[in-house]
Amino acid sequence: MFEKLKGKGLLIHHWDTDGICSARLLLEQLSDKDITNKTPQLGNYYLTEEELENYSKYDFVIVADMSLPEDNILRLAKNAQVMIFDHHLGKVVEQVFHNNPVIKGGNPDKYPSASWIVNDFLGNKINLYGLLGIIGDHEQKIKNNQEFYRIITDFCNENGLNFDDLLKMAYLLDSNYKLGDKEAVEEAPRLLIENGTADYILNNQKWNDNFNKLNQELEKQLNMPDNEIDGIILKKINTSYNIISTLTRKVAWTSEKNTVVINTGFFGDRDQIYVRSKKNAEPLIVKGKSLGFKCGGKKEVFGAIVPKGQTDSFVQEILEFLKM
Repeated sequence: MFEKLKGKGLLIHHWDTDGICSARLLLEQLSDKDITNKTPQLGNYYLTEEELENYSKYDFVIVADMSLPEDNILRLAKNAQVMIFDHHLGKVVEQVFHNNPVIKGGNPDKYPSASWIVNDFLGNKINLYGLLGIIGDHEQKIKNNQEFYRIITDFCNENGLNFDDLLKMAYLLDSNYKLGDKEAVEEAPRLLIENGTADYILNNQKWNDNFNKLNQELEKQLNMPDNEIDGIILKKINTSYNIISTLTRKVAWTSEKNTVVINTGFFGDRDQIYVRSKKNAEPLIVKGKSLGFKCGGKKEVFGAIVPKGQTDSFVQEILEFLKM
């Protein structure tokens, strides 16, 4: 299918480990193409008007590990051939090539990352990048998925690694976006093609320095008080670091309770809201989109960017949903 891609290409990928590894796999496959890779403005699950205008000059666009709004995709598709590789909840965009088994009824446990979906589509053997996206998205929780934990364990045994090595690699790759370094995120996939051994990732000095800074900020925010409302953890933070997903994950997995985190410090006029739910979060995604918010997620995860004046009312709706 890639042989049909002609002209100038653009790869839009998520900023986290899964997005970076998906981009790395695709860029390697497309090494004979004229292709640029970009990530959206960090924290945005959509493309701005400026981004949409800039991206209209490409002949083909590939989207990896992002459930961009349908209107964004259709706008890109006016001038370009569009392909999507993803595993988030959302709506199938029929007008483009949309490889997302989860929204077509597939079991999310069988498709734990976009990197796995990309690697399978490319017909690659199991490799570091196909697996790192899984580790980045699920961390220790992937151990509950017996099929994939066995695959990961076998890979580690064959390559002189252990699970904690993979987890540290994911933290190091994630450190770029969490510190707001968009340029470093976009540079990472190509660095992983040129130098991408496990040792290179684990010993990258810049990423290790980032990791140490982030750990200090994460500990600070985790130690801030939170509230419990009807068995739901509600935590408000104010930080310029993009750590809301990591913090929500840690709080939810430690408490084993539904968790809602609001960060008031990342955007000037909007708040980040992130939810880890024991229920299927899809109704929250539908509700958020119906209210005009930029949002997305997976079975157990919901994230939204909400104007500050509407945060409290929307959080109340989230709490009511989680109580049901």
